[in-house]
Amino acid sequence: MSGDKTTHNGTGDTLGVFSLQDAPGHLLRRCQQLAVDLYTAEVGSNGLTPRQFALLLAIFQKSGISQVDLVRQTGIDRSTVAEMVARLIKRGLLIRQRTESDRRTNALAVTPEGERQLRAAQPGVARAQDRILDPIPAGKRAEFITLLRQLVDTLEARPQ
Repeated sequence: MSGDKTTHNGTGDTLGVFSLQDAPGHLLRRCQQLAVDLYTAEVGSNGLTPRQFALLLAIFQKSGISQVDLVRQTGIDRSTVAEMVARLIKRGLLIRQRTESDRRTNALAVTPEGERQLRAAQPGVARAQDRILDPIPAGKRAEFITLLRQLVDTLEARPQ
């Protein structure tokens, strides 16, 4: 059937009129891809990845945080956090110790080398954030961030 054109009868054919360019999920995924590209351009391909930066920053800002709380704070799933933490420990960027109050819980802290890499990445991260927001008029950026937070908070609170 080479050369045949597929036709749609138009009756109830929602697939034929579905627009990826107007689909929030697709647009968010594209924005995330572009944001990672901007991040990498500013931080460098040999620097911390966006998720590594997020984990290290969360731990730096709350030294002693547990992996469970780290999952809640970053939104990165538990198994990925566990793998990332193990790799960051192996690279000498994090330390993990059992807590005194609950020997089943690990407390995480950033090492001096981890802090050095965070501080080295931070200017590039700030530039990337500025570049991400650049297409949005300055007067609408705070509202945009508020709406993104609202979207995340609401979707996280819903049962799946």
